[in-house]
Amino acid sequence: MKEQKRNKGDRGRVNQGGDAESVANLGKRGIEIGGFHRLGSSNYLRGTIPSGVGNLSRLTYLDLSSNNLSGYIPFEIGKLRSISELYLESNILTGSIPPSIGNLTDLSFLYLHKNKLSGSIPQQIGMLKSLYKLALSDNNLVGSLPPSIGNLSNLSVLRLYNNKISGSIPKEIEMLGSLEKINLSNNSLSGEIPASIGNLTKVNSLYLSANNFHGSIPQEIGKMRSLIDLELANANLSGLIPASIGNLKNLSYLYLHSNALSGFIPSGIGNLTNLIELFLQCNKLQGSIPWELGKLESLHQLILFNNSLSGFIPEEMNNLTRLVAFEVSENYLIGHLPQQVCLGGVLESFTAHDNYFTGPIPKSLKNCTGLYRVRLEHNQLIGNVSEDFGIYPNLDYLDLSGNKLIGELSSKWELGKATQLRVCDLSLNHLTGGIPKALGELKLLFKLMLNDNHLSGSIPPEMGMLSSLVNLNLAANNLNGSIPIWLRQCESLLELNLSVNRLSGGIPSEVGSLSFLQILDLSQNFLIADLSHNKLFGFFPSTFDDMLSLTSVDVSDNQLEGPIPDNKAFREASFEAFRNNKGLCGNITSLEVCSSKLSSNVDRKKNSKIVIATLIPIFFTLHLVFVVFWILSSSKRRERNTENTPRVVASDNLFSVCNYDGKMMYKIIVEATEEFDSKYCIGVGGHGSVYKAQLSDGQIVAVKKLHPLPEGGVGDQKAFNSEIWALTEIRHRNILKLHGFCSHPQHLVLVYEFLEGGSLEKILRINEQAMEFDWIKRVNVVKGMANAVAYMHHDCSPPIVHRDISSKNILLDSDYEAHVADFGAARLLKPDSSNWTSFKGTFGYTAPELAYTMQVNEKCDVFSFGVVTLETLMGRHPGDIISFLSSSVSSLTPSCSSSAPFNQLLLKALLDQRLPSPREQIAAEVVFVVKLASLCLHATPQSRPSMQQVSQELSTRNPPSVKQFHTITISQLFDSSCYTS
Repeated sequence: MKEQKRNKGDRGRVNQGGDAESVANLGKRGIEIGGFHRLGSSNYLRGTIPSGVGNLSRLTYLDLSSNNLSGYIPFEIGKLRSISELYLESNILTGSIPPSIGNLTDLSFLYLHKNKLSGSIPQQIGMLKSLYKLALSDNNLVGSLPPSIGNLSNLSVLRLYNNKISGSIPKEIEMLGSLEKINLSNNSLSGEIPASIGNLTKVNSLYLSANNFHGSIPQEIGKMRSLIDLELANANLSGLIPASIGNLKNLSYLYLHSNALSGFIPSGIGNLTNLIELFLQCNKLQGSIPWELGKLESLHQLILFNNSLSGFIPEEMNNLTRLVAFEVSENYLIGHLPQQVCLGGVLESFTAHDNYFTGPIPKSLKNCTGLYRVRLEHNQLIGNVSEDFGIYPNLDYLDLSGNKLIGELSSKWELGKATQLRVCDLSLNHLTGGIPKALGELKLLFKLMLNDNHLSGSIPPEMGMLSSLVNLNLAANNLNGSIPIWLRQCESLLELNLSVNRLSGGIPSEVGSLSFLQILDLSQNFLIADLSHNKLFGFFPSTFDDMLSLTSVDVSDNQLEGPIPDNKAFREASFEAFRNNKGLCGNITSLEVCSSKLSSNVDRKKNSKIVIATLIPIFFTLHLVFVVFWILSSSKRRERNTENTPRVVASDNLFSVCNYDGKMMYKIIVEATEEFDSKYCIGVGGHGSVYKAQLSDGQIVAVKKLHPLPEGGVGDQKAFNSEIWALTEIRHRNILKLHGFCSHPQHLVLVYEFLEGGSLEKILRINEQAMEFDWIKRVNVVKGMANAVAYMHHDCSPPIVHRDISSKNILLDSDYEAHVADFGAARLLKPDSSNWTSFKGTFGYTAPELAYTMQVNEKCDVFSFGVVTLETLMGRHPGDIISFLSSSVSSLTPSCSSSAPFNQLLLKALLDQRLPSPREQIAAEVVFVVKLASLCLHATPQSRPSMQQVSQELSTRNPPSVKQFHTITISQLFDSSCYTS
């Protein structure tokens, strides 16, 4: 009865009249409103729910779900005393749940989830003694669970997840003897899990993850013998895993990861023969892995990484022939890996890195064709890679570094057929032979680490086909020949290390061309060229002068001569970077000054560049003089008119009034930061250093002191004015609040609210914080960013383009609410302005069109938003994934079976591997967000959605549930029929 098909022809607004015959056709008498012949779910209805709905006193069923209804739930809804089913979920309803809801004593189904309801759950909810299902999830509810909830004796399903409910679980919950499903996850619940919860013997699903409990898991949980799914992850639990958990014979899913659990893994878990998934990672578990786990023959996933487990892996693990994921990395395990770990042939993820394993690679891996991730690095494994590995068409990540492996990368291994491979790290082993030409077939490869082996021969030209390569390290081998000119084909290359080999010949000019490609690809990393300990000779090519992104260089122990390139990396390099060469010279202290004859030969090649480089500053200097003169004239006129009138910025703190000279504010700031002492510095941005300061009234603020420029600070004043005027024009919950500012002769200073969560970039970088940053929080951060940028683009007049949206400029508060910060590059898009500008932004986040045009518009922010969104879900900068997705959406041909290599990459492989894969509804949202972010990366700016469209889609769209999330590929993102139920 509740499931009704959406009628796409029904569109309109719910009338506000209030009389029953203008509200809905909900009875048997054919009453209509506004042309609707039936008023059910998914009709694209908008507007508010009219108070007149309360006049339908004989109504028994009301379904207004999956519309765009906004406003409050009317108090009059409490008059529907005959109603038994009320469905208002998946709308945009706000306000609190009206206490009058307690009058609906015949109500069996109350669905209010997926709205924006706030306030606490009313005590009157306990009056609904007929209630069978209560769903209030995905709202903004606060406060504690009312004890009256214990009166709902008929309640079977209780779903309150994804809210901000606090306090402890009331002991009255034990009175809900009919409960079968409880989901209180992703709230702020505290206290201990009550022992009385063990009396709920009919419960088959208990979800309490992502809360802030203290204490241990109660022994009484072992009485809940109907449990099939028990999820207590990321809940701040400590103590031992209770032995009584072995009584839960029906259990299929046990998630206890990301807590502080200690002690041993109970051997009684071996009695849970129906167990499919066992997640115990990221705890403080000790002792050995109990052999009894080998009895879990139905087990698909055994995840034990990041604990303090020791001892051997029991031989009984070889019995687990249905394992899809076996992950025991970051422990203190010794002995051999289980040789038959892939006896069933279904293993996909095998990680055992950072342990003390010895012995051979498991023989069963050779025929384990479904593998997509193998990480065995940092052990003491032995074996012959030529014989131990097979063909892996789905392999995405391979790291065997830091072992004692021998053998050759020969055709026996057929590594070239691992066409999905993105990371290959075989460094720090004892591999011999040459680099196989077949590596050129790995078109998705972006990291190749073969350093510190005994490889010989030349670097094959086929590697020039690796156009996605970002990191190439072939150092410390016995490679010979010259540096290949095909390097210019590796358009994404950021890191290059060819040191400690036997390379000879000159440095090809093609290496220098990587500088421009670095900027064109807009990467967030920096190019590192290390050519030391070879036999290179000759002069540096002139193209090296253009390698603007170069930050570190080492050309020692070669036979190079002549002037060093004129760029920052060479000028700032130490003597060690140039030692033992034939005759390098240059204007640095560690080298001799070049002779005039030698310099003139080089200079002639640069004359055309010098002319251009001279004319451009002259033109801009003249322009700048005119601008400064105009500003000074305007300032004098303003001073005469304003007579030093104070400017009001806020009214609730020390910075309520800021005089133009800023003396009072500057004094306060200097005292609080002890004259900007480095111990208060919490970050350095593109335009200034940020300090944490506690003021005399106890208030904590963030103070940004803009970087001074040696030319007199005009550029800083421009950045300062840009940020001030942008911030004083906008007020939004997702935009960092400005408390005050001052323009002092010594410093330009901004004072913001202080957010204790830090930047998005920092949270993603630190493993502990990233693992607490779950999928729901990440999706909410994306929504907050979208709301902020949409406001800037569409609700400000004139619109404001941020131009520097990056993970460093997204700050989070203690509730993981996103705040867009750093408006130093902000640009007002005035209708009569050409909006041409100098380059702004952060490499890796700026739109590609800014490499060839300086015309700024809102679509530049849209692209940056897409990059940050992907970074939020991937846990790292997407790097080369940007270009892949950009080309995918630019030539969009949705197909469930696209043959393009990248399109067959699994979505789950892109996501942050530090979190368990998203499930159920959050999985659907993650898929939808990745799809939306991809559309923002379209190569053509006009084809990108507006931020208003993005914000509305994220706020109102309820993505359909997905089936088999782990099988979704990139190509299927754009054809929902491939993965929706």
